[in-house]
Amino acid sequence: MLLTVSGPAGSGKSTTAASLAETLDLDHVSGGDIFRNLAAERGYSPVEFNELAEEDEQIDRDLDRRLYEIARDRDGVVLESRLAGWLAGDHADFRFWLDAPIDVRAARIADREDKSTAQAREETLRRERSERKRYAEYYSIPIDDLAIYDLVMNTARWTAADVETILTLAIERYDAGTDEGRYPVDSIDFEP
Repeated sequence: MLLTVSGPAGSGKSTTAASLAETLDLDHVSGGDIFRNLAAERGYSPVEFNELAEEDEQIDRDLDRRLYEIARDRDGVVLESRLAGWLAGDHADFRFWLDAPIDVRAARIADREDKSTAQAREETLRRERSERKRYAEYYSIPIDDLAIYDLVMNTARWTAADVETILTLAIERYDAGTDEGRYPVDSIDFEP
């Protein structure tokens, strides 16, 4: 089984993906962790590294190619990244998009990263502008088009445990034997 968990920063992707992986006995692969590690190795904050990626598209293409290969070649994975649903395409059994209002997401990020909510909000919006621009330019992905996802959820309305319970129930009730109503995703070209 391959599940994807996507959404903007602070939406609960990491928490949800980790709990789904544990509950369903799957591996958890986080694109965000990979990206943050690459940034730290090069001495950048995630926001700075996002902006550097605007000038050096190979950063995104290498990361995205790695995530695509995981989606294509591995089973038993919860793949988590902003583009996971797009990268996994039809390899995914279930594609989730999590979201929450920016003020909720900024408060979560501020708490997690020990910074002010105002700073987290400003950095998050800057980062999202950068990512939206790159995804459209590199892959023609309209990140705001949620039609490819099997389930879209506002995580501000439930606890983390409730989100995991709702998604687990959706997976259990999902009929994988039919593609009726499934939105196809074209394959992505990772070469500039």
